Amino acid sequence: MRRLALYLSAVVLLVLTVLVALAKVSPLPGVYALRFLFDRGAAQANAGLAPVLPPDRIEFLDLAYGPDPRERLDLFLPPGPPPPEGWPVLLWVHGGAFVAGQKEDVGNYLRLIAPAGFATVAPNYTRAPGARHPGPTAQMLEALLWIKAAARDRPLDASRIVLAGDSAGSHIALQTAIALHDPAYARDLGLRPLTEAGAIRGLALFCGIYDLPKAPGTGPVGFLLDTAAWAYLGARDPTEAPAASGFALLSRLPATLPPLFITAGNADPLLDQSQALADAALGLGLTIETLFFPPDHQPPLGHEYQFTLDAAGEEARARLLTFLATVAAQAD
Repeated sequence: MRRLALYLSAVVLLVLTVLVALAKVSPLPGVYALRFLFDRGAAQANAGLAPVLPPDRIEFLDLAYGPDPRERLDLFLPPGPPPPEGWPVLLWVHGGAFVAGQKEDVGNYLRLIAPAGFATVAPNYTRAPGARHPGPTAQMLEALLWIKAAARDRPLDASRIVLAGDSAGSHIALQTAIALHDPAYARDLGLRPLTEAGAIRGLALFCGIYDLPKAPGTGPVGFLLDTAAWAYLGARDPTEAPAASGFALLSRLPATLPPLFITAGNADPLLDQSQALADAALGLGLTIETLFFPPDHQPPLGHEYQFTLDAAGEEARARLLTFLATVAAQAD
């Protein structure tokens, strides 16, 4: 038994040594670690929301919004007859550090939002390193075109859309809105936005990343962030990637953006990113609402705190619903 234990220890050490070596030349080991962590966390969050899902759900799953196999979305409609103009739309971009996650991760959360009177849409996108920046944003622009086309025979109001996202999805959602409002920025990134900017009535951004970290990452969180940036931007040092300037959104905010709702937990490693976005938006005179918590809030609220049924998660959902009702209200 002792010899077997020594043998197994040697095998584990060898595997770890190989993984560490590979992580220096490729982001893939870190990508697989991120996917494992996000898949586990998303499964737990979805399971936690399952007991409170409304029973009378109307949903359409795996609808194609483009030709690529990843270009599929889920649509959740409110129960009951739609208003004559159709339901306003909440398009939510899932998180996953640009390398992980899938539309099902936010499915139960959007099933809870839909009964408040919103058609909720959860699209997939191609994850890094299969797609590099700004590929997912280009796909979200296609998803917006799908909403416009679908409104011809589904009860959707394509003139009242709110873009939302969590974690990396917040970056993609905000970048999509910027591309719609800033043609020069869109051209620089090779994007072709065809949706009218005025159709986007608001942005709801949870626990997002909006700029490259100011210093190299340290510890497990830093390693994973560096890995995600490497996979998404295509350079070991993401600050030297050709796409780095386009990835940084805080300096590219147009003064014409619609109202924003910004939130993050007090123990979120990306909290400073959300606070910096709020400061930049205020500096431009944009209309914003924020939900931040005291530094000593107990229990500490980590990354993606909103996908829970505790007091903070309930507050975030209530604030989101109020924001949605305000920005997507039908004009008189």
